[in-house]
Amino acid sequence: MRDRVFACHVASLCRRSAIALAGATLLLFSGCDRAPAPPPPVKPGISVLVRPGPATWFTAPNGETTGFDHDLLTRFARERGVPLNVAFADGAASLLAEVGHGGAQLGAGGLFQAPPGQRGAGSSGDAAVAWSTGYQAVEPVLIYNVDGYRPRRWEDLDHAVVAYPAHTGIDATLAAVVRAHPEVRWRPVDVAATDALIAEVSDGTIDYAIVASSDAAMARNVYLDFDVAFTAGPRREFAWAVAPGYPELRTALDAFFARLRKDGTLARLADRYFGADRRVERIDASVFQERIRKALPEWRKTFIEAQAQSGIEWRLLAALAYQESQWDPIATSETGVRGLMQLTEETARHLGVVDRLDAKASAVGAARYLADLKRKLPARIPEPDRTWFALAAFNVGIAHLEDARVLAQRQKLDPDLWSDVRKVLPLLAEPDYYITAKNGYARGGMPVAFVDRVRGYYDILLRSEREQQPRLQAGLAMR
Repeated sequence: MRDRVFACHVASLCRRSAIALAGATLLLFSGCDRAPAPPPPVKPGISVLVRPGPATWFTAPNGETTGFDHDLLTRFARERGVPLNVAFADGAASLLAEVGHGGAQLGAGGLFQAPPGQRGAGSSGDAAVAWSTGYQAVEPVLIYNVDGYRPRRWEDLDHAVVAYPAHTGIDATLAAVVRAHPEVRWRPVDVAATDALIAEVSDGTIDYAIVASSDAAMARNVYLDFDVAFTAGPRREFAWAVAPGYPELRTALDAFFARLRKDGTLARLADRYFGADRRVERIDASVFQERIRKALPEWRKTFIEAQAQSGIEWRLLAALAYQESQWDPIATSETGVRGLMQLTEETARHLGVVDRLDAKASAVGAARYLADLKRKLPARIPEPDRTWFALAAFNVGIAHLEDARVLAQRQKLDPDLWSDVRKVLPLLAEPDYYITAKNGYARGGMPVAFVDRVRGYYDILLRSEREQQPRLQAGLAMR
C-alpha cells in the first residue's frame, strides 16, 4: 500500500505514525506498545482503504475528486459528523488484509459482496472481514480488443488468456466457469484499479479481461479500442468490507444504504456514474476526442466567458455546444436553428442575441437561457437532476417537461428524479397520453437522447479538461 495518505478532514499522517499516536489523534487504531485492546468507538473518525478508479474514487489531474464510492463515503462520514481518513491500496489483496487485521475500519472500491452463506466473512490471508449489505448490482463482462477476435461464448476462448481482478470477489462469480473451462488460461491480476486492466485490453497488451459492467461503461469512451463481448456471470452487488470488531459500524452502514435506496439517492448516484443508456457511440467518441485536441482550444475561452456570465459550468456548455453544432459557429439546421448553440430565432430574440452566428453571443445567450430554465424548476429538485431537467427543457421546452413530470407522478414515479421522468417523456408522442397533457403532443424521445448525449460528452470533458469552478456535485448535493 502506498505510504501517502489522503485525509479529507484532518492533516495527513502516515499510517504507522497514526498508530503510534492513536491516543492523541483519535484515529481509530489500537496502540503499538501495549497488549491489543478492543477497538475504540467509531465516533471520532472513520478510516478507509480504497481501490481507486473512475467509477469508485477518481482524482483528476487538477485535484478534483469524484466517484460513486467517494460520494457515498463522504456523505456517510458527514452525516455522522466525523472525519474521513482515506488511504489508497495497491490492490484488493492488501486492502482486505489490512482491513482484516484492523489497520482500517472500511475497505471500498469495486469489491463484490460475499456470496450467500458467506456474508459474515471474507477471506484474506489469516484474517477475516465482515461485509456491508450491497449498494449497487452489476454484471461481470468479458471485454476484448476491437482489433482482435470477438468471442461469443466461453468455448471460443480455447487456450486464450483471460485476466480478471483478483481478490475483489469476482473470483467467486467465476469459480464455476473456471472449473467448466480448463482450456481457458485464467490469469488473476491484483491491480490497484480495474481501469488499468481495461487500458491493457484497449492497447492490445492483454487480449481478454473480465471486469464489472460499471467499469466497462465508465471507460468505454475513454479507452476506445475495447468493447464488451458477452456477460460473464450473474449480477452481483458491490459492498464495503468492514474490519472485525465493528458491529455498530456495519449496522450503521446497512441502515445508511437501506435509507438511500428507499429515498432514491442510490438510484440517482447509479444513474450519474453507471447510466448504461447515456452512451456516446464509439465512433463519435473517437471523433469527439480528436475535436477536443484540435477544435476546442479555439472555443475554450468563449465557454469560460459564458460561464462567468451565467454560472453554468463551462465544460457542460462545451458539451451542449458540441451536441448542437459540433462546435461549428455557422451551423444551420433544416429547421432554421443557427449558430454555435443552435438557437431558434424566437429564443435568440428573447435573449437579446442579435446575430445568432456571433459565437460568443450565442454561447452567452444559451448559457443564460439554461440558467434561467434551472431557476424555473422547483427548488426541491437537487443536483445533478436539476441540470438534466434543464437540458431536457432546453431541447423540448419547459412546458412539455412539466407535462412529463405530471405524467410521472400519475404513474407513481418520482417527478423530481430524472431517471424516472426520462421513462415517461417518450409517452408524450403517443395519443393515449398526449391527449391528456396540458401542452399536447411532444416528441418526447428527443430530449431523452439529447440529455444522454450531452452527458456523455460532459463525462469525457470532465476527464480531459480543467475546471474553472467545482463541477456538478452528484453525491454531496443529494437529498
